[in-house]
Amino acid sequence: MSNINDISEAAKAVIRRNTAEVQGGGNWALFDELFADDFLDHTPQPNCTPDKAGALGLYKKLREAFPDFHAVIHWQRADGDVVTTYKTYHGTHQGDFLGIPASGKAIHFETVDAMRVQEGKITEHWGVANLYSVLKQLDALPQ
Repeated sequence: MSNINDISEAAKAVIRRNTAEVQGGGNWALFDELFADDFLDHTPQPNCTPDKAGALGLYKKLREAFPDFHAVIHWQRADGDVVTTYKTYHGTHQGDFLGIPASGKAIHFETVDAMRVQEGKITEHWGVANLYSVLKQLDALPQ
């Protein structure tokens, strides 16, 4: 029987792979491997469904808008099978994002999210992203 620390470390490794290889590398086959079929997003982004297909759609939209999209993980903490990660995403705005046409501007924004990992698969997500910061950087806020 694994101890809770082993479970936490394994869960953190899954989240790091998702951040680097799926979000940062566009490895959609790995997305399918890492996300459970019954994945549930408790905080889906606008126009995204709270399921596995919705998460994949969001990741693809982000990589289309920011082809060099990648994250720097500042820290991770695990409580059993739930991993909380604080990170900053970076990218260059090369495609439509939230209805804002490509600007060529470099952007960055912080996120804090929690993901549950069970049997090596991401089963749940809760998160907050600083999209206000992105809109400000893209000069897309009402004056």
